[in-house]
Amino acid sequence: MNPSSAEPSTDIPSAPAPPLQLRHLARVVFTTFLLTFIASRLLVILIMGRMIPDLFLHMGQTHVHHLNYGIFLLCTVAGVLLFFQVSERERWWCAVAYGFGLALTFDEFGMWLHLGGGYWQRASFDAVIVVASLFGMIAFAPRLERMRAHHWATGAIAVTATVVFYVMLFKSLDYAGKKVGPRLEQLEEQGPQ
Repeated sequence: MNPSSAEPSTDIPSAPAPPLQLRHLARVVFTTFLLTFIASRLLVILIMGRMIPDLFLHMGQTHVHHLNYGIFLLCTVAGVLLFFQVSERERWWCAVAYGFGLALTFDEFGMWLHLGGGYWQRASFDAVIVVASLFGMIAFAPRLERMRAHHWATGAIAVTATVVFYVMLFKSLDYAGKKVGPRLEQLEEQGPQ
């Protein structure tokens, strides 16, 4: 049999994406993650405030939280990437679905830790900041082989500035949490169950 006429095997995994494409995919995940997190928080506030209809899924007396949608979506993306050869366009859609699933899951990260806790747990917001920071650095940092001394210095300054920013942000969130937190908790209690 002539090897050039043989059909390619379908059980060989697809080659990893080139580094430039990986950075692009990281940007897609980062952007989708941020937009989904913002949208999910906004929707929950609107639903809890009864400004839009209750879009929550209820199965009997159980409210199915959106972290479950994220978990199923992440499992689906993993299955597709593990068991199918995907084109560049399909890999792009997997990156979109991955960012969407990550945001839905990490938006309710506090519920991973405190199953009986409310939606407005601080741990969820902290987890989203950590994940967004990691994807932001992956998406926008130069490749390691292109890093020079000024990149490392800029990176160190950026990390230091980010840490200082997050410390200030967390302190302001604590302050805002004390002022706004009781209202959000009251909104959650009065909202659809």
